[in-house]
Amino acid sequence: MRKLTYYIACSIDGFIGDPGGDGTAMIRFVDEEFLAFLKAEYPETVPTQGRRALGMDDLPNKRFDTVIQGRASYDLALKEGITSPYAHLREYVASRTLQESPDPNVEIIADDLAGKVRELKAEEGGLGIYLCGGSKVAGELFDEIDELVIKTYPLVYGTGMPMFGSGFAISEFALESVRTFGNGALARRYSRKR
Repeated sequence: MRKLTYYIACSIDGFIGDPGGDGTAMIRFVDEEFLAFLKAEYPETVPTQGRRALGMDDLPNKRFDTVIQGRASYDLALKEGITSPYAHLREYVASRTLQESPDPNVEIIADDLAGKVRELKAEEGGLGIYLCGGSKVAGELFDEIDELVIKTYPLVYGTGMPMFGSGFAISEFALESVRTFGNGALARRYSRKR
């Protein structure tokens, strides 16, 4: 079975952005040390345009071959004129409002998102599925998430968009690793206890 990994940036108090979902305040913590970590461990999580700009285009995917993102996350790319933000991955966008995909590399999932994820997880292959965001999609797929990779930046938002945009029962995850960075950021990896 392939794993669904929610790989997300958040503040110390667990917000992935301000109340409107804007997380640009966290970008300043992606320094040289953090970029080296991304290149070594998670190069496929950098959008295609960023990979080109950083000279990472030739790096192979290490953990994921598929990405799922919500409409709001996808809209950030569309606003920049980018219709396939993760062209180096198989791309899915969860949306009930986007009628048709603006790019042949992007498939829209309008119904039964959890069913589609179970189908993707059942496929053969050594690489997993990257859940890019956002909050509502993560909440909808909570029961399907096998792993959390939380990049915590030394900021407190006070209020904002939570990591999971829905209510559910308490679930336990096991801490697998913690990486600390000189700028105060942390990268923690958890696996779900089933």
